[in-house]
Amino acid sequence: MSVNDFLRQRAVDLNVGGSYSLPRWYDCEGKLRTFACRTKRVSPFRMIVDVPVVGKIGERLTSYFQDFGEFEGTISETMKSGFLMELEMTRARRAWMSEKLTWLEKKQKDDSVAELRRDARFVPKVSHTLLTLADGSVHTCLIIDMSTAGVAISAEYDPEIGTPLAVGACVGRVVRKFAHGFAVKFAERQNRDHLERLIVRSAQLQPA
Repeated sequence: MSVNDFLRQRAVDLNVGGSYSLPRWYDCEGKLRTFACRTKRVSPFRMIVDVPVVGKIGERLTSYFQDFGEFEGTISETMKSGFLMELEMTRARRAWMSEKLTWLEKKQKDDSVAELRRDARFVPKVSHTLLTLADGSVHTCLIIDMSTAGVAISAEYDPEIGTPLAVGACVGRVVRKFAHGFAVKFAERQNRDHLERLIVRSAQLQPA
């Protein structure tokens, strides 16, 4: 199925964080690499996923999402910063998935759910931005989440702890690495009202 066809189907626009692995992507120790990802639109049959490494049409992959669990699937169409994934599951699990999506859709429309902490981590509306290194080289990346103090990133680029870099227009340093990416601490605490604009504005410069 194409992305355009899927956009005309009944589905839920939903941001759920997760991780995935692609065939033939290994780290320096020979282990299969995993990357962070985030859903954009989900149905019990397929989903559009924002990712840092797109993969190829026809590739099978394994993914895990915090609200849904593990999925096996196949990439049916790729986009500039994501792909359409055809989900493989039993009829019983599709029924469960349908009920889960209905509940999540109602939950995200609930106005009583409010941000309780001003400095809490949050997910920006735009998923991708650019990393700029000290030597001037630029790498694309997926924003997992961020706060006024720093940002969590997943990318093909795999920096060492201590590496100085800029995420969008915010300068910082890699302070921690984890299974699906790394954390950058900003050199200066940012104003939350301006943070998203500073982080994602350079993403507009990405080539098509």
